Amino acid sequence: MLEKQEEHPRMVKTHDIHLDKDYAVWIAELKRRYRSAQVKAAFKINVEKLLYNWQLGRDLVIKKAEERWGTGVVEQVSLDMKKEFPSSNNFSSRNLWYMKQWYLFYTEKSGKVKQAVSELLPKENYWKKLQQIGDEWEGEEKLKQVVSEFPMPFLCVPWGHHIRIMQHSQTIEEALFYVGYTIEEGISRDALEHVMSEDLFHKRGKAPNNFPQHLTPQLSQFAQQVVKENYDFGFATVDHVTYDEHELEVALSKSITDLLLELGTGFAFLGRQKEIIVGGRSRKIDLLFYHIRLHCYIVCELKARPFEPEFAGKLNFYVNAVDELLKQSEDNPTIGLLICSNLNKADVQWSFRGINTPMGVATYNNIRIADALPTQEQLIERVELLQSELQESRRLMETQNNNEKDEREA
Repeated sequence: MLEKQEEHPRMVKTHDIHLDKDYAVWIAELKRRYRSAQVKAAFKINVEKLLYNWQLGRDLVIKKAEERWGTGVVEQVSLDMKKEFPSSNNFSSRNLWYMKQWYLFYTEKSGKVKQAVSELLPKENYWKKLQQIGDEWEGEEKLKQVVSEFPMPFLCVPWGHHIRIMQHSQTIEEALFYVGYTIEEGISRDALEHVMSEDLFHKRGKAPNNFPQHLTPQLSQFAQQVVKENYDFGFATVDHVTYDEHELEVALSKSITDLLLELGTGFAFLGRQKEIIVGGRSRKIDLLFYHIRLHCYIVCELKARPFEPEFAGKLNFYVNAVDELLKQSEDNPTIGLLICSNLNKADVQWSFRGINTPMGVATYNNIRIADALPTQEQLIERVELLQSELQESRRLMETQNNNEKDEREA
């Protein structure tokens, strides 16, 4: 029978076998176990690597290697280790310097690293993730050893992330903020660099808001991190210098992907000009989002001018409407976000008095004006002018070279 099948090749199709519920359950379990194995393997490898790097950096410091063996000892260690382990990329001299700097960064800036980590890193979601990872490796003696060596939170962050965080951060508080943010958001190294370039550590919680008064402490802290003080709308273009809210909204909606990136991780776009009817009258919300991490709706109102107290009243109305019409029992309270061209913090805080819904006010900048951009004809004219200047420069150089040649021959 086997020979006969080999003589007649065929495609194996799903309908060639009988699939039932038990098979589907079994396949799902196989996939789950494999993903779990991948997580465990990646975590173990990262743990081992970070522990080794921490200990090597510590050795270079404690042994006073440069004083004892000379200023070139780090390069010599690099050569010796690369000779023994040629396939590893962990032993470049630059990487060894990073290990030393990494150890010094945390031990010099905070005498008690573990204590600083436990006090400064966010709790709740952060520690839940650590617990989940710890459960995957429960019973391993190595984990206990690692935790005794240096802070558990570091284990979840790849070495490349640690280097970028160390290079960017001025204080241990700032570094640990980005360590925690990396774990909570699960971001790549490029995304981390983008977040740090925007100086999220210093901007978080700076937007005027009333979150502490109307949200739980945990939710309030998270919401303050989510809402930025200022948004860079440099990706959007309006037609004229004197644009209104509708034009701003249209410009942002045309680049919704860029808008979501600027707002930050967790925002899901539900639509613009969302209509609500109250008392027989139609009103429209500029932009409506749902935040996956906050588990709440976010009502966003746009103003192409500085903040005015009446803006808070209108936003409060929309937040209440969404709470009544859309919010489910499992959702957290709806949050209002007003983004305007400028604000006075005293005006905002006074406007919040008497309002019982959570809301924040932020500013935006860098919106592009189409009139300020060169037209296609202007671009062509500029290119032609540059080409003409380049040709003239070449002609002058050729003339000068010919004159020098004639002088030498003479």
